[in-house]
Amino acid sequence: MATLADIGVSAFINIVTAFAFLLAFALLRIQPINDRVYYPKWYITGDRSSPRRHRNFVAKFVNLNIKTYLTFLNWMPQAMRMTEAEIINHAGLDSAVFLRIYILGLKIFVPMTVLALLILIPVNISSGTLSFLRKELVTSDIDKLSISNVRPESIRFFFHIGLQYLFTIWTCYMLYKEYDNVALMRLHFLASQHRRAEQFTVVVRNVPYVPGHSVSDTIDHFFQTNHPNDYLCHQAVYNANKYAKLMRKRERLRNWLDYNQLKFERHPEKRPTKKTGFLGLWGGRVDSIEYYKQHIKQLDKTLTLERQKIVKDPKAILPVAFVSFNSRWGAAVCAQTQQSKNPTLWLTNWAPEPRDVYWRNLAIPFVSLSIRKLLISLTVFALVFFYMIPIAFVQSLANLEGLERVAPFLRPVIELKFIKSFLQGFLPGLALKIFLYILPTVLMIMSKIEGHIAMSTLERRASAKYYYFMLVNVFLGSIVTGTAFEQLHAFLHQSPTQIPRTIGVSIPMKATFFITYIMVDGWAGIASEILRLKPLVIFHLKNMFLVKTERDRVKAMSPGSVDFPETLPSLQLYFLLGLVYAVVTPILLPFILVFFAFAYLVYRHQIINVYNQQYESVAAFWPHVHSRIIASLLISQLLLLGLLSTKKAANSTPLLVILPILTLSFHKYCKHRFEPAFRKYPLEEAMAKDILERTTDPNLNLKAYLADAYLHPIFRSFEEEEELVEVRVDKHQTHGVAPSAGEISSPSPPHDVHHSPSPPHYVNYPSSPPQYVYHPSSPPQYVYHPSSPPRYDYRYEVEP
Repeated sequence: MATLADIGVSAFINIVTAFAFLLAFALLRIQPINDRVYYPKWYITGDRSSPRRHRNFVAKFVNLNIKTYLTFLNWMPQAMRMTEAEIINHAGLDSAVFLRIYILGLKIFVPMTVLALLILIPVNISSGTLSFLRKELVTSDIDKLSISNVRPESIRFFFHIGLQYLFTIWTCYMLYKEYDNVALMRLHFLASQHRRAEQFTVVVRNVPYVPGHSVSDTIDHFFQTNHPNDYLCHQAVYNANKYAKLMRKRERLRNWLDYNQLKFERHPEKRPTKKTGFLGLWGGRVDSIEYYKQHIKQLDKTLTLERQKIVKDPKAILPVAFVSFNSRWGAAVCAQTQQSKNPTLWLTNWAPEPRDVYWRNLAIPFVSLSIRKLLISLTVFALVFFYMIPIAFVQSLANLEGLERVAPFLRPVIELKFIKSFLQGFLPGLALKIFLYILPTVLMIMSKIEGHIAMSTLERRASAKYYYFMLVNVFLGSIVTGTAFEQLHAFLHQSPTQIPRTIGVSIPMKATFFITYIMVDGWAGIASEILRLKPLVIFHLKNMFLVKTERDRVKAMSPGSVDFPETLPSLQLYFLLGLVYAVVTPILLPFILVFFAFAYLVYRHQIINVYNQQYESVAAFWPHVHSRIIASLLISQLLLLGLLSTKKAANSTPLLVILPILTLSFHKYCKHRFEPAFRKYPLEEAMAKDILERTTDPNLNLKAYLADAYLHPIFRSFEEEEELVEVRVDKHQTHGVAPSAGEISSPSPPHDVHHSPSPPHYVNYPSSPPQYVYHPSSPPQYVYHPSSPPRYDYRYEVEP
């Protein structure tokens, strides 16, 4: 069992590690050669240019301005200058609400920490029960600060019960206010948005097969019959996996061509050459530029044939489509109602925004989705219990006294003072962190196998799996496994009536392990996040060996985004630890506060300067955050109830029974009060926006606006050196195209794809989503900037 000295050693190691990471970051970020690694967000928005331009050779790599080294910590105040509204404009609502979770943690736990330390620590430490327990029970100085040190049947338990009520009321109050604020922010954000394709579009799955009719004909007939006044058009989805593989090959060849052309421009006296054999190691030497041009030309012919094959093959069209309507009201009615008397057919839901679509999963047959979800559920269940093995091993490290009894030959090494403090105070948390490192990636793969069609949904599902894993393994597994190991001797040598008492006393004893875990994961781990050591190394390796063009350099920046599948469950674990141990072992709370404050500062900096979110879910994850904090409250109440039952507190324990009932009632109220704002789109608001738009823009051509919003990736093209070929859908005009090209959308009225005689190209979605500026004057004006990142400028009143 770790002592206060062991915790001190762990704190020293983690503080030094975190400071070293911060110092390294502060120095590395001001070097010109690292500018794209630590400020990629500003490069993407076009607001920053490379500081390496127009400098001498040394200054391109090293910052020679001495003054910047004297102010190397100015990133901290700079991260706090941007207001919340500016963060929403700069990074989106998801990022702003994510930061509010850390502020919520501080709002909840700062008052709780003050009260718990001032009231419960004196109450616990003055009892002295642990000094009278049997010597076989392993204890530490920290346990004497916990509820374990209070004598059975003591009247002191009324302090713990009273504070549990107070902490629950305070937490629920803060959750209510935050849910209200986030719901208000979401409504204002949606109201400020200009016209968006997803506002008019639903995704339809499990379209039934009708003999003698194509999928497009079936979709057209169904929606013209059932939504005659609102249906506008649809875009079919193709299974084009082979085509995508060829496109990736073409992109690689194009990169090599760009590289050799740039090389020739720099040294025009010598044309670049290459050997045609394996990896360019042998074979005849040829002109590199002509070699890659010829290969691209041949591949373009293959792509043309493959595309024609896809559009002519009815089997390539999947029973899925993006159906667009001529109003938001029509889309809302379709997305939120049952379309067929058979509830398994014509399944409709709001379409994700185009950049949020996970195209691969659209090809999954609907009948297999239930089977996939069942198999993944069983796999996750097995994975959770498989991980109990390494978790048990980690917990054995947390109690070296017990390990010495099992393996006496390790005693000479373990008894060394520094080694002992290091193993008990630092290694368990580090080992657990390592075991959890690959888990989010595995869970994300499982979520993709389940068949969800939006990246935002995939990340929320992976986050849910990771949360359950953290709850069972990291929290409950650490308590149960650790208790079984360290109390095995006591269990075998005491009467059965004493076992519940031993378990009750042992639960708070795991606080020492969780303190070490918080310091490793929440202190040093967060500091490593801002250092970005892995992206830094990868960027420079790519820059040295793989980057051939400016486009490659932009890709090498790899800004990433907020890792919701991992960060949200970890956040919820800290809420759980804080709520459970607030009454049981209050000394843990200051470590939680340091995490919330430090992580808020770090992630604020990363969101402003680094992360580039791939989608905007408009804070759709908040109901899950709220529900899991409520679950943490319930767990804390039930654990305290079980703990007090072992303390023979018959007079005080029944007072806790009503607390879970009140908490569940509060959760139910919040669910009915706020959750509809995150699940449904009110018809009243949809109609109001439609009327407003028809008034302000009576000549709007919505058909043209929605024509290629959800164009399948096989019809995207990118700008080449000679020309840009656009693939568009037109409902009124027909041009000379492949015979079955019209099947990409509804044939009545016909949708036609415009082709040029040149080899196929692909239309890229913009590298950054469109920018919208909302002016709340009457009537509102919408300014559309198609080449900028989203900017939603609106005014609202939300409590900080």
